Amino acid sequence: MRFVIITGMSGAGRSQAAKALEDMGFFCVDNLPPALIPKFAEICCKSGGKMDRVALVMDVRGGELLKDFFPGLDILKEAGFSYEILFLEASDEVLVKRFKETRRIHPLAPNRLINGIREEREILREIKKNATYIIDTSSLTPRELKEELQHLFVEGKSFESIIITVTSFGFKYGIPNDADLVFDVRFIPNPYYIDSMRKLTGKNESVQKYVLEIPETGIFLEKLVDMLEFLIPHYKKEGKSQLVIGIGCTGGRHRSVAIAEALYRALLEKQHRVVIDHRDIEKDGRRY
Repeated sequence: MRFVIITGMSGAGRSQAAKALEDMGFFCVDNLPPALIPKFAEICCKSGGKMDRVALVMDVRGGELLKDFFPGLDILKEAGFSYEILFLEASDEVLVKRFKETRRIHPLAPNRLINGIREEREILREIKKNATYIIDTSSLTPRELKEELQHLFVEGKSFESIIITVTSFGFKYGIPNDADLVFDVRFIPNPYYIDSMRKLTGKNESVQKYVLEIPETGIFLEKLVDMLEFLIPHYKKEGKSQLVIGIGCTGGRHRSVAIAEALYRALLEKQHRVVIDHRDIEKDGRRY
């Protein structure tokens, strides 16, 4: 029997994950008290194979009951059952945006949203450390999340595949806290100081042409792709399912965006599973 525990941050896509797994033939139960896990497993075993793939959603909505999370899983393991923990994550900024868009109330903070998010991170810290899979949905669409789950739970590519997120950012807004590799591209001349490009972004064709035609940029990208081609197989070997690559410039609007877009295309050509995110692309634009 395949036993999957879906958990993670509120707003990170737990419900979407449960629906996706249900479409894949999993029997899904939402908000089951952890203490009932062993009993539920027994019921599944007596179903005559009708419930051989099960996904349970457990999170902070259970309140004090969440303290039974690890004891419940220990009993499950002692009874001879194996399990996998799927942890869904997202950045604070994305979670705040999602809650505001849906006008939902955070289960831990009906008044101050960011306080609830921070408290939830602390409560789930140990669970995340013990997760089998961690998926950051910050830059994933519902379709892309479903594809990730398809790879993990249907095609069985958890160790053969890795999803790469290329994110541009501005150093003055801080380094992305989920970045595995960070590269500083401030050595490249800044299009900001060219009047015709100042209000544009690195997604604009003229800005990309300017940045990418600088000889140092081409050498940098060539060496970066070569290094990643060396590193990625080793990350896969260690069981890493996600790799976040940060490309930073001063404001995260011109150079980092153009180079992140070029790296994204290069990795796609190498047949990697890759998504792109521009964290700070609009922040400097507010000055204009």
